[in-house]
Amino acid sequence: MATNKKNEARRRNSNFTHGSIKNLGENISRLPNLKKNYNEVTWSPNIPTAFKAFALARLCSALWNNITDCDETYNYWEPMHYILYGSGFQTWEYSPVYGLRSYAYILMHSLLGWICGIILNFNRVIVFYSLRCFLGLVCTGLETYFYRGVVQEFGPAVGRLTFVFLLFSAGMFQSSTAFLPSSFSMYMCLLSMGAWFQKCYSLAIVSTAVSTFLSWPFAGVLGIGIAIDLLLLQNKWKMFFSWCIISVLTVLVPVTVIDSYFYGRLVVAPLNIVLYNIFSNHGPDLYGTSPWSFYFLNGFLNFNAIFPLALISLPSLFITWKLNLFRRKSVAVLLALLPLYTWIIIFFTQPHKEERFLYPIYPLICLAASFTWISADGALKTLKLPNKCSAWLTLVLIICSSAISLSRIVGQYKGFHAPLDVFLELNRFSRENGHSNEGLNVCIGKEWYRFPSSFFLPINWKLLYLQSEFRGQLPRSFDPPPNGTWTIPSHMNDLNLEETSRYASLNDCHFIVDLDTRQSTDLEPHFDQMKEWESAFHTSFLEASESPQLFRAFYIPWLSEKYISTISYTLYKRRTHGKEMK
Repeated sequence: MATNKKNEARRRNSNFTHGSIKNLGENISRLPNLKKNYNEVTWSPNIPTAFKAFALARLCSALWNNITDCDETYNYWEPMHYILYGSGFQTWEYSPVYGLRSYAYILMHSLLGWICGIILNFNRVIVFYSLRCFLGLVCTGLETYFYRGVVQEFGPAVGRLTFVFLLFSAGMFQSSTAFLPSSFSMYMCLLSMGAWFQKCYSLAIVSTAVSTFLSWPFAGVLGIGIAIDLLLLQNKWKMFFSWCIISVLTVLVPVTVIDSYFYGRLVVAPLNIVLYNIFSNHGPDLYGTSPWSFYFLNGFLNFNAIFPLALISLPSLFITWKLNLFRRKSVAVLLALLPLYTWIIIFFTQPHKEERFLYPIYPLICLAASFTWISADGALKTLKLPNKCSAWLTLVLIICSSAISLSRIVGQYKGFHAPLDVFLELNRFSRENGHSNEGLNVCIGKEWYRFPSSFFLPINWKLLYLQSEFRGQLPRSFDPPPNGTWTIPSHMNDLNLEETSRYASLNDCHFIVDLDTRQSTDLEPHFDQMKEWESAFHTSFLEASESPQLFRAFYIPWLSEKYISTISYTLYKRRTHGKEMK
């Protein structure tokens, strides 16, 4: 009897031990691939650290970023200056005849400018940079939110690489503080994707709608992954369409009301943009076309090695499928990449190409490149390479990519920051010489498209255009408030035909801002050779035609100074009765 009990106890203990080990093995197998998927066990920066790093980078951008597109000046800074101060330049897109641009977007950004400019009575240049700092801080918060979503959804390894790529890329430096709808759509991409990764589906839908209705209707394409996930995979039809309806009522309706008020008639600006770009006879191609290689070159300049890594993210995932690196998240990864590839297919095939058209997908480029590198790193590990070798390769990628991006940023600043420097000097000159409120005229000819905005003009000063070799249509001044935005402007067309009514006489100019090129014509003379004009300030500007392409694109210490050719960007002042203007 005692022997039977003892044998039974041994049998139960043996079964318990065997069963426990078996269950433990099954439980371990259910864990997120501890041996293979190192995404779940590696370190990444915490949220406060990420926020501080992003904030430092974006505030640097606010202070040192160039204005790289004249659309930013004339379609956004100028209408805002008009709303805040009652003067500014108007493009044909803001004519009530066409109504392509949204005043709601301008008003949304005007609050801080109103606080600084009206209540605190700040200098307008300070208002300009305050607004830029505000944009940088908004981008900082949304990048941090996006980063947290990436870590939560795809693991620390992907999150860490995405963080570094976002932080140091020249593309993010340029786009993060640009006052452009495409930059705002990039902000909303950060918000919607970050919310989606963190299962905040209502916020993901609303932020996509805000991007579509308030800034750029084509940005709605970036919600394709969210829509497929919610409608086809999770079957959340009711929730999806409920929030779509809420978004229309809370975003599109107010935008339409605001725009209709400012235009003096019913205007749905997002619809007008779509109709113009897709259904008009000429569309955006009227303003120039670019070869197929434009975006590839542009992507490499702004992201260097990160851009080709992003482009091959999808095939790299298929190639490394058997490594099981993202097997648990395979659908999530594919849906995260879908907006990137959809955007590429749509915009890379359009004849009219502009750098800012890629701004909305800049965060997705960084995320896709992270997927590619994790896949490549996992493939290297299967070759039995030491872990240190893999770590060193990742470190080399980060250091080289970051160094090239910093080289690009410094090169763009040193080469092309002169227009901002000259107009800052104009403000200093006006204060120190007592001309602040005299209502003098600053003239600009061939450099009209580098004008940084009326925020850089002293109070009561005007910008006048001199005729140059340019044969397109220049912007005109808004009619005086309060109803200046309602007026159908005369001498304005949507065919980019020259309007000679824009030009002023040289005799009306007190100052001239010009780039001293080597060639001169009757319409683009060398003002330094005219006795009535004298240089008040000048700084160097990169001469592209005489500089090697590599050194135009990137700054290389010592070598750039040796091989780059520069010319003067000059502020000229008129002599009065044979004496200098003082």
